[in-house]
Amino acid sequence: MTISSKSQSPRTADISGVPIDSDLSLDFLRVVEQAAIACAHTMGQGDRHKSDQVAVEAMRKEMDSLPIDGTIVIGEGERDEAPMLYIGEKVGRGGHESNDARHPGVDIAVDPLEGTNLCALGEPNAIAVLAASEHGGLLHAPDLYMEKLVVGPSSRHVVDLDAPVRFNLRAIAQSLGRLVEDLVVTVLDRPRHEKLIAEIRESGARIRLIGDGDLSAGITAAVVGSGVHAVMGIGGAPEGVLTAAAMRCLGGEIFARLVVDTPEHEARCRAMGITDFKKIYRSKDLASGKHIVFAATGVTEGTLLKGVRFFGDGIRTTSLVMQTEPHRIRFIDSIHVQPGKDGTAKIRF
Repeated sequence: MTISSKSQSPRTADISGVPIDSDLSLDFLRVVEQAAIACAHTMGQGDRHKSDQVAVEAMRKEMDSLPIDGTIVIGEGERDEAPMLYIGEKVGRGGHESNDARHPGVDIAVDPLEGTNLCALGEPNAIAVLAASEHGGLLHAPDLYMEKLVVGPSSRHVVDLDAPVRFNLRAIAQSLGRLVEDLVVTVLDRPRHEKLIAEIRESGARIRLIGDGDLSAGITAAVVGSGVHAVMGIGGAPEGVLTAAAMRCLGGEIFARLVVDTPEHEARCRAMGITDFKKIYRSKDLASGKHIVFAATGVTEGTLLKGVRFFGDGIRTTSLVMQTEPHRIRFIDSIHVQPGKDGTAKIRF
């Protein structure tokens, strides 16, 4: 998490009184790469549990090598008794070293495999992803559903979560200098979206239905030239926080509201400090930190990221690494060399 200002070296900064003397964004890159490689070995085998398990194990192992005092704030399920990457778990060297070494305090949101079904079935757009910020910089979102509207930079000021679908689509089209008929809206293919899908079609816009992965879809909506102009519908709240972190880096926007419709939902929200159940969150509410890092590696072939590719002497990955301080967006193509028995490797590009 490189943070710089006029008074600081670009390689040194301070979070919670602890100096950061390395580029943590590249450390986080290594974490998502290893998770993606691990679950890519299970791609198409039809075992979603195994795909998720190996991704979690690989991400957790790599996370403990980082020079951070990290806390998982969004992880492997608020209600599950997950053995690792659970909410509140301490990760990184700072959480385990008994000496006086000091490391930056970092809150981390993870989805070791976004799109477990996509990976298990060999379908596109499965990714390994995480977001990080200084302590308190990511909302502790309960594992509930969330209404979402995600748009790119040009449309962030012209839409409203409570506006009719046709109004929002017309506003998006005008902000982009297009016709509504030119727009593509991504929607999760779920029975709960039947009305939404009908309204989008009635407006004249086109729909891209997806089986899973509204996080990767949200990222795509904020990238100019991706061919996707908005994401609409109800999806997971933890993924909403991760999407918000990406929007902070990309300049897009997410509008979101928790779906709280039972006393049990209310109790879980209150347990995480959330009392306004009607609040419409935006990216700076969900990912409020000044120093945001977002990292994702493709597992299967996707719209933005290629999937993991194995060859004789190595593995090739494609990743997206973004941060707000300094503000930069990087697409990183890595070859992980695995020398043969004679100690040499044949690299294919």
